[in-house]
Amino acid sequence: MKVKLLIALGAILAFACTDKNKKGEILDTPTTGTIKIAVDESLKPLFEAEIDGFEGLYQAAHIKAIYTSEATAVEELLKDSVRLAIVTRKFYPQEKQKLDSVKINGTQVRVAKEAIALIVNKDNPDSLITWSQFSEVLKGNTSRWNQLYPKSNLGDLQVVFDHPQSGIIRYITDTLQLTKLPSYCFAANTNEEVFAHVAKTKNAIGLIGLSWISDKDDPSANDFLKTIKVVAISTDDDFLKPYKAYIAMKKYPLSRDVFMLSREARSGLGSGFIAYVASDKGQRIILKSGLVPATAPIRLVEVKRDAQPKIVK
Repeated sequence: MKVKLLIALGAILAFACTDKNKKGEILDTPTTGTIKIAVDESLKPLFEAEIDGFEGLYQAAHIKAIYTSEATAVEELLKDSVRLAIVTRKFYPQEKQKLDSVKINGTQVRVAKEAIALIVNKDNPDSLITWSQFSEVLKGNTSRWNQLYPKSNLGDLQVVFDHPQSGIIRYITDTLQLTKLPSYCFAANTNEEVFAHVAKTKNAIGLIGLSWISDKDDPSANDFLKTIKVVAISTDDDFLKPYKAYIAMKKYPLSRDVFMLSREARSGLGSGFIAYVASDKGQRIILKSGLVPATAPIRLVEVKRDAQPKIVK
């Protein structure tokens, strides 16, 4: 009888100590509960893996991810529709001010270094471009393939982005200080649509998030790689593909940081997920995904001149 009483009392005390909101609803903790987050769709494969790992470790935790454009992800965070926004930029000052106005101290944590990959049709004979050449394409000064490669017969250029409000477009326009893109640039709705368009369009160049093709153990990534070619970009004298070693060494020109933006005013499930992604387990997932972890120490190993440098933890 005493044992049963102690068990019952322990259960009551545990329930009584559980955090609740003003309505008496039980709040989430760093490892339990359910929250919604918004993720830039170009980062979808990476954060599907991170969520799977987190929920596998903490089975009472449930993270419902919305994969959308960067602009929408941040907008949903500011509207308090989601707890976290995972994008490739920090808060803008006006966004911090908006959170400050409701006494929310918005936090931002850098968790990875990623990149934008250029892809072309598998039958396109040209898969090398200098950063200067590609900049002229995006500025509207180069609109035909034979301006890049005099022997090319592919005709007019097409440049396809993943979404009209994507982080990729924002990165390009910010980097090149552009107010608009030329008429031969257009946006699909997802990275998968970019792959589909480039796979059937010989004169197209697509821009995608690297995590869609960087994990060599991912069957979907390997299927995509069968339909396209990845373009190597040169800034100096070397043409480089977006391998994680070149991203880590800051040699690949289209590298970008990944940030987890939070509006949590307490230590809830969002904070727990950020801590997991920034921890050894989460950083190893980033490394395995072919990207560069932000907090884990890494070591570069040069194999030989013509081979891809290896990056190990």
